[in-house]
Amino acid sequence: MPTQKPKQRRSSIARHWQASDARALSQLAVQATLGVTEMVEGVHQSVWRRLGLAKPEQPQASGISGLVFRSVKGGTKLVGLGLDMMLRGLEPWLVQSLAGPVSSPEREAVLAALNGVMGDHLQASSNTLATPMSLRWQGQVLQEAPQSWPAAAAVQGKVLLLLHGLCMNDLQWRPPGDKQLHGGHAQALCDAGGMTPVFLRYNSGLHISQNGHLLASQLELLCRRWPRAIDELQVLAHSMGGLLLRSAYQSALSQGMLWPARLSRVYFLGTPHHGAPLERAGNWIDVLLGSSSHSAPFAKLGQLRSAGITDLRYGNLLDSDWHGQERFARRPDQREHLPLPARVDCFAIAATTAAKRSPLAERLIGDGLVPLSSALGEHEDPARCLHFAPERQWIAFRTGHLALLHDPAVTKQLLLWQG
Repeated sequence: MPTQKPKQRRSSIARHWQASDARALSQLAVQATLGVTEMVEGVHQSVWRRLGLAKPEQPQASGISGLVFRSVKGGTKLVGLGLDMMLRGLEPWLVQSLAGPVSSPEREAVLAALNGVMGDHLQASSNTLATPMSLRWQGQVLQEAPQSWPAAAAVQGKVLLLLHGLCMNDLQWRPPGDKQLHGGHAQALCDAGGMTPVFLRYNSGLHISQNGHLLASQLELLCRRWPRAIDELQVLAHSMGGLLLRSAYQSALSQGMLWPARLSRVYFLGTPHHGAPLERAGNWIDVLLGSSSHSAPFAKLGQLRSAGITDLRYGNLLDSDWHGQERFARRPDQREHLPLPARVDCFAIAATTAAKRSPLAERLIGDGLVPLSSALGEHEDPARCLHFAPERQWIAFRTGHLALLHDPAVTKQLLLWQG
């Protein structure tokens, strides 16, 4: 009946929500309102300075205008506090009203995208929408508690770790329509190599090196708590996930951890080893907007990009690559060069939407996000080249960046290498 449609729609939407989301979203709304108000005030001041009615060193409005802006910001903060207190009181009721599954793939996909775009801000503001890093087996989070780990009979001594990319999560390794917890590349490799798949979920908006330290610790925990001795660790990494693995490996070596000795091979899928031009284009936008007093307030829009995204400008792996530097300042590639993990078999799969290799396709097209040269570890400076062996490189033609996750041709090539 027509009168039942709204109820069905609410039920469908409600199953993707959790009680804590209301407070988290209200915090974001308040912060967004404050940000827009500051932007409007910035435009107001730039016009006033142009007319000679405000001093260059005066970033905030004064007089009646200043009173208005201060009132808006103060009122917004008060509303935010009131909303937070009210929603905190309503949370027990919301828990009952939104009772259902812990989460849904749709909700997790939205959270993954949100964390990729502004995950550093979510964590800095203690927002509950920030995704904590976790290793997962069969959908179960592996924690310090012994009861969270599987029985020895359910796993192998060889582990395949899967690392997703920017704005994604572990569930997106599944081919579309596949209801299994793991399928596609993961299942094929594990069946062929006698391995157990373990998936990582992380906040891709943090600096890659920050996530690298966290992953290094998580893998050390995995080696200590896995119910069977881990004889071999292999990694399948997509996009940013490949940079994360290289960062974690270096972090583990510097701390004398045990797991790097178990690492035998790494498959990189579309990893921007030397960065991605789209982030560099975003950096140009920051510079251009900031070059004019009129457009400078709008530069904040471009600077909504997370630390994880700005790390993709050149492929930052270490704390020293970004610490103490202005993220949005235009500067040349000053990364410390890190070679591929030593004594580890490393394989690179790159993609291009073109039908064949050509200088134009390789430099400007690539897979839509990552150029071929970056995915293959090639660099204009020979000292920065990663030197993948020719027989350990493969190019997927007429293939986009995200298609690398599920392309049967990619699975076939992985199996050829797996042997």
